Parts: sequence; structure tokens; C-alpha cells
Amino acid sequence: MRWKGRRESSNVEDRRGRSSKGMVGGGIGTIIIILAIYFLGGDPTQLLNTSQLDNSGTTSSYEGTAEENELAHFVSVVLAETEDVWTELFREEGANYKYPKLVLYSGSVQSACGFSSAATGPFYCPGDYKLYIDLSFYDELQQKFKAPGDFAMAYVVAHEVGHHVQTLLGINEKVMSLRSRLSEKEFNKYLVRLELQADYLAGVWAHYADRTNLLEEGDLDEALNAASAVGDDRIQKSMQGYVVPESFTHGTSAQRKRWFYKGFKSGNLSEGDTFSAETL
Repeated sequence: MRWKGRRESSNVEDRRGRSSKGMVGGGIGTIIIILAIYFLGGDPTQLLNTSQLDNSGTTSSYEGTAEENELAHFVSVVLAETEDVWTELFREEGANYKYPKLVLYSGSVQSACGFSSAATGPFYCPGDYKLYIDLSFYDELQQKFKAPGDFAMAYVVAHEVGHHVQTLLGINEKVMSLRSRLSEKEFNKYLVRLELQADYLAGVWAHYADRTNLLEEGDLDEALNAASAVGDDRIQKSMQGYVVPESFTHGTSAQRKRWFYKGFKSGNLSEGDTFSAETL
């Protein structure tokens, strides 16, 4: 990717090196201090946000390796590129695109969706409009999933931004409203379609990113390889030696690869209705 020298997003929170115990739920002492500040007329969020980043994407208490810090700058550029594309696409539809925030963390993190560890992998929380990424996932993507390359990581970011787009469009809420009305097996089918649509939306972003001379030769293959690498069938096969299709929540390797590529080729939002598609 030709990413160096491009704009970095200001919508990044760097929580690397912070303990989740320092946030709400971090202990009775923290709660007492917060309540004391509140009743004295102060703003308790100042206590909670003392370690968050400034607009440069750094913190005063955490020093990452040169490689990790470069990766932090990289994902910030990718986020900025998604902001540009989705702002324009929403504008064409007569709507405003509300930027998500990207939270960088290490080890564990507290979001509006609950407590998560790095083992969860990158995720998007619709409750706070934020993407969460532990940058160590980049190494995991290369070593465990055999999906190297910077555009493989860009695909991961773009996929989570795809979930943000779904949230803004009301799609995520509609799907989640079905959880209490369906069996786990039936609800999983909707989750698969939701994830495949996020892959499609990531492909749509890549379609327009390619027009801005961001992509280099081989980048598309890196993204397609990454999409295939995180298919439910491939992950289950490697972890337990067999697959259970009824438990799939993200789609097979072939499906994820297909929908990302479809979005990349079309660049058209109207062709990404995975919920009406007869064949995934």
C-alpha cells in the first residue's frame, strides 16, 4: 500500500498500556473517587480519560516498539481513507456519515459492549460507535492465519468499519432484534449474512481506495487471502479438526472471499444485500 504521507485520522484513541481496571468497574476505590468528583460539581470523565491519546495518536505513558508504532500510524491512515470514502458515498445518498472511533489497546479493553481480551480479535461495538484493535493481531494474522501484508490488515479495519456502516443504516439493529425470537442455529444464519455484508462493504471501500492510487500490485490478493483465512470452516478445521456448519457466524472462506471481491468489483451499495441473496 502507498500509505505513507497520507492523512491520519484524528478519531483514534490510544489505550495501549492501560489496565481495564482503571476504567468504570475498576474497583470500589475508583467508584468512590468518581462519585466524590461528581458531587463536588466536577467532571468525572476527566479521571477516566486521563490516559487517552491526543490527536497525534500517542500517549505519555506507553512506549511501543518502532514496528508497533508504525502500525498504529498505518491503521490511522486506513481509518482516514475509510472516512473519505464513506463520507462521499453517504453524501451521494443524501445522508451524513458519522465517523467511528478506533481504539488501540493491549491485552484487554472495556467497551460499551462489555469487557474483551485480545483473544477476541478486532471488533466493532455499536453501543459506542468504536472499533477495537489490539495491534498484536497483525502478527497473528501473518503467523496463525498465514495472511501477511499490509492490505490484509487494511481489510480487517475496513471490515469493522463495514459494521459501523451497517449500524448507521439500521441493519445491525434489525438483525440483533431477532436474537430473542430465533433459535441459536437460525440466528447464526443471520449473523453470517451480516458478516458477509461487512465483507462486501470492505470491498466497496477498497474499490474506491484503488481509485486514489492507494493500492499496489498484490494488495488485492492480500485482502482476498485474509478474507479466506478467517472463514469459519478454515478456523474450525485448524482448531478442532472438523467443522460444524450450524455454528458458523461469519461465513466460509469461499463466501467471505467472494463477497469482498464482489464489493471490490462493483463499488455499488445496491448489490450488497446479502439478506436477500439466494446463494451466499
